[in-house]
Amino acid sequence: MNARRVAWNILRDVDENDAYANLVTPAALREARLSRSDAGFVTELVYGTLRMSGLYDAVIAAAAGRSITDIEPAVLDVLRLGAHQWLELNTPAHAAVSETVNLARSAHLARTAGFVNAVMRRITERGRDEWLDVVSSGTRDENDRLAVRYSHPRWVVDEMAEALTARGHGTDIEELLAADNTPATVSLVDLTTARSSQSPERGGHPESWGDQIEPDVRTPFSLALMGGDPGVVVKQSRGLVRVQDVGSQLAALALWEAREVVADESWLDLCAGPGGKAALLAALAERSGAHLLANEMSEHRAQLVRQAVTPFPDTTVSVSDGRSYSASPQRFDRVLVDAPCSGLGALRRRPEARWRRTPEDVIELVALQEQLLAAACIVVAPGGLLAYVTCTPSVAETTGVLESVMGGRSDFVPVPVAPIIRRITRGVISPNDDVDFVQLWPHTDGTDAMFISLFARSAK
Repeated sequence: MNARRVAWNILRDVDENDAYANLVTPAALREARLSRSDAGFVTELVYGTLRMSGLYDAVIAAAAGRSITDIEPAVLDVLRLGAHQWLELNTPAHAAVSETVNLARSAHLARTAGFVNAVMRRITERGRDEWLDVVSSGTRDENDRLAVRYSHPRWVVDEMAEALTARGHGTDIEELLAADNTPATVSLVDLTTARSSQSPERGGHPESWGDQIEPDVRTPFSLALMGGDPGVVVKQSRGLVRVQDVGSQLAALALWEAREVVADESWLDLCAGPGGKAALLAALAERSGAHLLANEMSEHRAQLVRQAVTPFPDTTVSVSDGRSYSASPQRFDRVLVDAPCSGLGALRRRPEARWRRTPEDVIELVALQEQLLAAACIVVAPGGLLAYVTCTPSVAETTGVLESVMGGRSDFVPVPVAPIIRRITRGVISPNDDVDFVQLWPHTDGTDAMFISLFARSAK
C-alpha cells in the first residue's frame, strides 16, 4: 500500500471513528511496513492535512463551486490530501493532480475521478498566497480572516485572543496560531533520572540513546527526540522514558518543587488519566519518600495510568469520580487537579482536536472543573499544597474557575509560580511575576499552552 493511501486510511479512521491521529498513525505505519522516508511522508500528510483542513476546505469549496457538505467525506479527504501537497508541500502541479486522482481510484472512488481531477486542476491554477487572498476576501473581521488563514475555528481564535489579551500578550495572536500549525519536537521525560537523587543533575542519559535524542535543559529530566519512533524508545526503556511535553512536566514539577518534601508525605493526582503527570509524580514520590495515589474516573483511562506507573509499585491507582472526594475522610499533603479541559493548549500535537471541540463543551467543562477543584480543596491537609492545571489558556477554564472556587476561600493562599518555574528551568523559561499563576505558550516557551497555579492551605 502506498504512502498516500495509508494517510487517507488514517484520515478516514479519524473522521469516522473519532480516532486520535497520534495513536492510530504509529500503528498504521507499523502495519504498512513503509520505509523511513515514506513513513515520514505519511506523518506529514496526516498531521498537516488535519491541521490545515479548515483552510483546505475553503479552497476546495471555491474550486469545486459547491459547499464541502455536498462532497462525500471520503472524497473530501482525498481532495484535502491533494490540496496539502500543492499548497504546503510544493508538489509539482501535474504530480499533485495525477497522484490525487490515483488515490481516488485506489480508494475505490474511481467514479469520482473526473470530479477530483477537475477540482485539483482548479486548485493548482493558483499558488498558496493567491488562495489565501481568495478565501479571506469574504471574511467579516480580523478574527474571521485569521481563522481561515491559520485554519482554526473562529471560536477558538476568539478564545485564544481573549487569553492572550488577559495575560498581556494581546498582539501575539498570529504568532500563537502559527505555532499551533508548526509540528512540535517530541519531548520525553527520563523517569530514571527523576526517581533517583543520585542520577545526573540535568539532561538524563542522552549518550546511551544515540544521536536521535538530545538533552532538553528546560527541566532536569527532559529529553528531545530528534528522529525515530518514540514508541520504540518507550518500549526499550521499559516505560522509564516516556513521551511528555515540557509544559506537562513543569506542571508536575512545580507541585514538587514548591517546597521541600517531608518524608512520608501523601500525594493525590485527582484526575490522573492517561498517566503522564502521574508517572512523573510517582518517580518524584519514590525519590522523596512520599506516597502517591493516582485516581481516575474511567476504568479504561485508569488502565493507562496503571501502565504508566508500572515501574513504581508503591503508587496506588484508584477508580472513582474525582468529585466524590468531597466526602472523603482522607487528607493529602499535595494534590494535583489536572482537570479535564478543552485541550486548546495542545493543538500543535493533536491536530484534530481543534475541529472536535465546541463552545458548548467549554461551558460543560467549566462546571466539571469547578466541582473537581472544590472537591480537591476538601482533601488538602492543613499546611498542604494544591495545584490546579489545565492544558488550555481559555480564561473561563483557568482564572475563571479559580475566581469561582478559590476567590471566596480564606483558607488557601496563592503560591507564586513564576519563581518556581524559573528555578526549575534555570531561567530558560522566565514567566511574568505580576500574577500568581503561570501561563506557558507554544510561540514563546516552545511548550503546550499549560496553565499552572498553586495554593497553600493554612495550617489550621
